[in-house]
Amino acid sequence: METRWLEDFVVLARTRHFSRAAELSNVSQPTFSRRIKLLEEEIGAPLINRQSLPLSLTPAGEEFLVLCEQIQERLRLTRERIRAIDAGAERRVLLAAPHSLLVHFVDEWSRRHRVHDRLTPYLRATGWLIRDYFDALERGECELALCYWPTRRIEPPLDLDAFDSVVVGSERLLPLSAPDPQGAPRFRLPGERRRPLPHIAFHPRGLLDATLRAHLGEQPQPPFLTTLSESIQAVNILDLVKGGYGLGWLPARTARAALASGELVAAGQRDWEVPLELRLFRARRPRTDALEALWAEISTR
Repeated sequence: METRWLEDFVVLARTRHFSRAAELSNVSQPTFSRRIKLLEEEIGAPLINRQSLPLSLTPAGEEFLVLCEQIQERLRLTRERIRAIDAGAERRVLLAAPHSLLVHFVDEWSRRHRVHDRLTPYLRATGWLIRDYFDALERGECELALCYWPTRRIEPPLDLDAFDSVVVGSERLLPLSAPDPQGAPRFRLPGERRRPLPHIAFHPRGLLDATLRAHLGEQPQPPFLTTLSESIQAVNILDLVKGGYGLGWLPARTARAALASGELVAAGQRDWEVPLELRLFRARRPRTDALEALWAEISTR
């Protein structure tokens, strides 16, 4: 099976038209059709329903399309890495981290430890959920992952047996609200059962949401909250909380400027704050010399 057959199939799946797909692939329609037929013979099942107009994919075709797109993405990433290596970037280490940590922690931390010129932020990771970071480490898409991490184990646990980690900093999630005209929080914890507080929350499949829920579940007085919005990125929560739409928990570094300017105020006492670690992970597998050297330096500080 040739990779160009996979590319042809993806183009056909998107256009649903043989002539248009052949034109986009810069081949004649007979040649294009022959390639698709060879692909179907190789797979052992029809992928295209030729009786419909426009063309449609068979159930086998829908399943195969997912695989083709995954293969194309892996090829694209591999080509990028190879080009980077050819350009001498093999001496730099790819670091994946949430947007808020890239903006408010990574630069200062890496310069302080004099490793700034040996790290390349992997910007595709800024909107990932926690499991995405570990999947990327396992398949070699990135070499380091910096994550907010609970100070104690919570459920559901992640299997960390295949990874090394080191704590490189600490953080706290602060409950925050826009102020009222008198400077008091517009939304104050714990709220009331009859009037739950509007909550701008983290994504429910993210680790920060699970960490926050575990912390709130241990409080003598649970808060009364109703979720209005959920987001992966802290900056989105920050904007909505500053706009007065509800309260939200935010990393202290992310909220520092808004607290200093008075745009945000604490929505509750320190008992509502959630302690976090900033933890750096790598996969336990064959690694580059650049990663080994960098990890040795970071681990001893």
